Amino acid sequence: MCGLAGMLGAPEPNIVRKMIQLQNHRGPNGSGFWHDESVCLGHARLAIVDLEGSPQPIQSHEGNVLIANGEIYNFESLRSSMPDYSWTTSGDSETILALFEKTMGANMTPSAKDHGAWIQQLDGMFAFALWHPQRKQLILARDEMGIKPLIRSRIGSSLVFSSEVKALRAHSEFYPQLDEQALMARLVWEYPLDSTTLFLDVHQVRPGTVEVWSFENGEPALLDSHRFSIPRLSPLEDYNEETGAQELLDGFIDSVGERLMADVPVGIVLSGGLDSSLVAAVASDAAHRYNRPVPECWTVAESEDNPDWMAAEVVASSLDLKHHQSIMEQDSFARHLPSLSWHGEDLDVSVLFF
Repeated sequence: MCGLAGMLGAPEPNIVRKMIQLQNHRGPNGSGFWHDESVCLGHARLAIVDLEGSPQPIQSHEGNVLIANGEIYNFESLRSSMPDYSWTTSGDSETILALFEKTMGANMTPSAKDHGAWIQQLDGMFAFALWHPQRKQLILARDEMGIKPLIRSRIGSSLVFSSEVKALRAHSEFYPQLDEQALMARLVWEYPLDSTTLFLDVHQVRPGTVEVWSFENGEPALLDSHRFSIPRLSPLEDYNEETGAQELLDGFIDSVGERLMADVPVGIVLSGGLDSSLVAAVASDAAHRYNRPVPECWTVAESEDNPDWMAAEVVASSLDLKHHQSIMEQDSFARHLPSLSWHGEDLDVSVLFF
């Protein structure tokens, strides 16, 4: 988890600095800023890979600038495929910048579809803003599942964007108002169907989408947008149970292993059920096999008599994993509701932790 903030058009560094301060909880390990006459970018970092290095924003030798929140699981193989690139860090985020320059090169276009083609090579969860100063184009993109948040709003003569809506309060012209239509849609469907947020005139970059912004008549303008990934469930033809089961297992093991790429311990929410127990078992094995930090587990229940609580204890103990346990008192939800609302900002619970 990191915090992103930026302004396109009439950038004010002091506002972006305050936006990052309002998101310090997302990135307590450092902050950085970059600006020119057209854009200002800010970043609050939670160090996961290359703990001492990889400060952001990252500026390439070509002059392009990146701020990113996320993890690129295939960054090592992507780095190996670009041996001629002049790397400035050992982290995974710079892979985004390198892949952009390798793919687009001097052929930078306003076509969001063209950008979607290289972004699809990234295997991970991410939200990023990439500034091309020569063309004065800003690229905003988000992973296909929308794990990492990225919101934007037009305020005055600027496009202002960040990881969380609360950061927009740094701008004196931002007045948060409830979007009643968006609220009603969420109460019906229980998750966002479009780019709306619960705040009027504040929009999210949709999952699996890349947007290209620049200027028209001196004002920030959306040049193009493209949904580069739409997850679909399609029936398998000629399905074989034996090979299919093995492929599922292999894919599951690989997927869990990829998420241990961090240089710090990974946390697992352990309910004691089948899903989380399998994740814990595979993660524990992979951590020892690949010499990664051993994961730790967290369990929350209303009492120690809860079957999930007891099952989680058995799983954590059998895997010899550090187990953090918390009892949820009857009034705890009401007591913590303001904090939940402050962090979540929406009714889409899938983004609360990222």
